[in-house]
Amino acid sequence: RGSLHLFLLIISFSHYRFQACIYFASAFQAISCGIHYLASVFMAVTPKFVCGVPGNVTSVLLDNSSSSRIEDIWTMWTSTKNYIVVQLENGEIWELDQCSRSKREGSLYFSYEYSGNKSVFACSDGYIYDHTKWKSTIVTEWDLVCQREWLAKLTQPTFMLGVLFGAVIFGDMADRVGRRYIMWFTSTGQFLFGIAVAFTFDYYSFVIIRLLLAMVSSGYLVVVFVYVTEYVGIKARTWASMHVHAFFAVGVMAVALVGYLVRTWWIYQIFLSITTLPFVLCCWMLPETPFWLLSEGRYEEAQKVINVMARWNKVSTPCKISELCSVQQDDLVSCRTGDNDISTTKKHSILDLFYNWHIARRTITVWLIWFTGSLGYYVFSLSSVNLGGNEFLNLFLIGAVELPAYVVACIGMDKLGRRNTLIPFLIASALICAFIMLIPQDFSILTVLANMSGKFAIGVAFGLIYLYTAELYPTVIRSLAVGSGSCAPFCVYLMSVWIFMPQLLVGIMAFLTGMLTLMLPETLGKPLTNTLAEAAELGTNKNSCSGKSPPAQSGAMLEKIEMLSQVSHSTDE
Repeated sequence: RGSLHLFLLIISFSHYRFQACIYFASAFQAISCGIHYLASVFMAVTPKFVCGVPGNVTSVLLDNSSSSRIEDIWTMWTSTKNYIVVQLENGEIWELDQCSRSKREGSLYFSYEYSGNKSVFACSDGYIYDHTKWKSTIVTEWDLVCQREWLAKLTQPTFMLGVLFGAVIFGDMADRVGRRYIMWFTSTGQFLFGIAVAFTFDYYSFVIIRLLLAMVSSGYLVVVFVYVTEYVGIKARTWASMHVHAFFAVGVMAVALVGYLVRTWWIYQIFLSITTLPFVLCCWMLPETPFWLLSEGRYEEAQKVINVMARWNKVSTPCKISELCSVQQDDLVSCRTGDNDISTTKKHSILDLFYNWHIARRTITVWLIWFTGSLGYYVFSLSSVNLGGNEFLNLFLIGAVELPAYVVACIGMDKLGRRNTLIPFLIASALICAFIMLIPQDFSILTVLANMSGKFAIGVAFGLIYLYTAELYPTVIRSLAVGSGSCAPFCVYLMSVWIFMPQLLVGIMAFLTGMLTLMLPETLGKPLTNTLAEAAELGTNKNSCSGKSPPAQSGAMLEKIEMLSQVSHSTDE
């Protein structure tokens, strides 16, 4: 068992071109994940609108302004409380509100103010929309306004529900059938479902296909973090895994750019989905990770991957499993601690996240941090278009601010540790939420800057928790752990209850989880664990196997292994 662990550590320390190609090829697809997660920001925009009329309009009045077309009056319509007065070809005069219309009875004088009798009607002739900024959205396509407004607001929560289902389902499947197959399936699904969304014929098919799109997008995002974590060395692990988030942030910025250039929702969706195509064409070349193959006892396949790595990296003497594993196969796949016999070839379930009290407490804390990070990330991202000013620039900046956040997160995690970086940024995001609630609403620039600061702080925490979770759990349930934590709450629409309700909830949760993080063990400089017994002993002084070094000694041993690996590589070249 110790030889297997030693072998896995050597694999994890290979800083060569093969791993670099694997990393950039798989991380590229995270751009599509960022795109699909935030695409509805502009796809479900509700433009200005009023009730339609049963005839052709000849004259329009709004306050003291007049025109012959409703299209010319939108720039002067600044409040939804205002109504528009129109005169039809047959002489009828109508007052048009957003969700109702009134016909003036017996009036021949065309004026804005009127105190006579009126007959109120429903909007049975549809609605008239302002197409100045948006040629078409799903709101204008299917009249998702007034009594159907809740359907438009439901599009993002149902997407986030798919994110949760997909993360749990595909996270579990990745531990059962392998990381590679799930990445193939989910990346292909992103392309097919992404294109299919643009050709949906009604609202309900749109929601269903978007739900499936959310499942495969979150499934890929979860598995790719585990995939790159298992392929890079312990010193590169922080930067490599964190910058998968940078690709996701590029996707957010792409949404802002495409939204600015394309104002028809289905064309916009097609343009965004095409970004997936390059990866779909080459994703079949990605190999399985040696970590997963060895945890399944598939040693010959693991050796083939190692040989390919050696050829790519120009190493003349690749690692041999037969040389490193000097114990019997039974010892390689099991580790006996007391009366517990944990087999790495056993099929695991979500119940293993509550393996014992230490793991159960860790799981609950990690889930709460995931909830807070997801909540804050999407509150700051999706509310950015409502902060005033240019909504495209706001979203672009909210995405761009993530890039320096991940650099700061990497430096902090390498210098201070995972836990000591996570706590202050969670607390900082709570304080920023409190500050946002104190800013007057007409201070739009200060509000945007404060939201960018909040996104920066929560971005550090949200980016960090992916890697931290992968390090806190063993290979046999690593994807499941990341997937089960990948909840994606959506509460931006709580603004209808109180404008600062989302920020209040984020602030409370961020402060609470910042305190709870103190209970988590530190994983800086620690090797990835392979069994539940090893994972349970993180942060303790117990040994996971008889004769096995404690974590502190294992960490020291890693440094020596990496030095030997680098010397060997330079000699071969």
